[in-house]
Amino acid sequence: MPAARLNWSSLAPLFDLAGKREELKKNEELMSAADFWNDQKKAQALIRSNNAAKDLVEHYDKLKEQLDELSESVSELSSSFDADLAQLVEEEYQETMQAFDSFEIEVLLSGPYDNHNAILEIHPGAGGTEAMDWASMLYRMYTRWAERKGYKINVLDYQEGEEAGLKSCSVQISGPMAYGYLKAENGVHRLVRISPFDANARRHTSFASVEVMPEFEDDLDIEIDDKDLEVITMRSSGAGGQHINKTDSAVRMTHIPTGITVFCQTQRSQLQNRETCLNMLKSKLLQLKIKEQEEKLAAIKGEVKANEWGSQIRSYVFQPYTMVKDLRTGYETGNIQAVMDGDIDEFIYSYLRSQIQG
Repeated sequence: MPAARLNWSSLAPLFDLAGKREELKKNEELMSAADFWNDQKKAQALIRSNNAAKDLVEHYDKLKEQLDELSESVSELSSSFDADLAQLVEEEYQETMQAFDSFEIEVLLSGPYDNHNAILEIHPGAGGTEAMDWASMLYRMYTRWAERKGYKINVLDYQEGEEAGLKSCSVQISGPMAYGYLKAENGVHRLVRISPFDANARRHTSFASVEVMPEFEDDLDIEIDDKDLEVITMRSSGAGGQHINKTDSAVRMTHIPTGITVFCQTQRSQLQNRETCLNMLKSKLLQLKIKEQEEKLAAIKGEVKANEWGSQIRSYVFQPYTMVKDLRTGYETGNIQAVMDGDIDEFIYSYLRSQIQG
């Protein structure tokens, strides 16, 4: 992470210390009630929420203690300079800055769904083999990133391209704050390079879309009527090689009112694939509701936000120079190979910070 800026004012709207302490107090009363475990799903959701709030408050208290100690050390150094003490103060300062950076990211990841696992979908844009190859490069980038984080990767669907790359894929990424981090990657990604598929070695531009949703199991209160579902079962097609379970268990599920379609063929049974499809569908319906709310808010504020295919969030340039630049935050790096190997944390952090600095 870059050096911390101790920008308390920017975090204030997201971190209400008094409110968090009051929330913990109320949670303790609820959890001590005799009927607390009557509704286990609700109880477990409250415990998760309480643990997250408790961690934030504890980390704040620890950071405040470090800042107080640093202030005392600086005062002592100001009254009587000593080279050894100056070195200790410098080390203490660096540790405190790192602690603030960590706390800042933790506050930025305190949204209502940030602690959920993520479902990531990648779809190539127009351009045939070029775009499908680019989609597979992004798939590799995100799986490498997830491995760096120690997250579990479960490929729900992987459709290989005819010549190279992939037609589409859906990946479940499980781990602490997986959705909180990956929501920064939602959008269109643009690649510029000398095409390996062009005999004349011309430069090509390719696009791929990345969609990220929080994963829900049984804790999402979205009702779906069976009559609104069209469910087709089939034999797994074989596309994706080792990624799928080759049995008569593949499920394609379409939500008729919205036209949203999901597909899963990697679970062990048709029932498991159906359950996975239903959870994916609920996540997509929630995303649709969130998007509608954001558009209504933007309309009230008079904001214009482009959602068309050309409104890419990030550009990856391999030739004639190397650069990856996020068009939302301005953050960029010339080490494109590291990025393609999964080193994308700084892009994620820059995006998260931009949400409170805008």
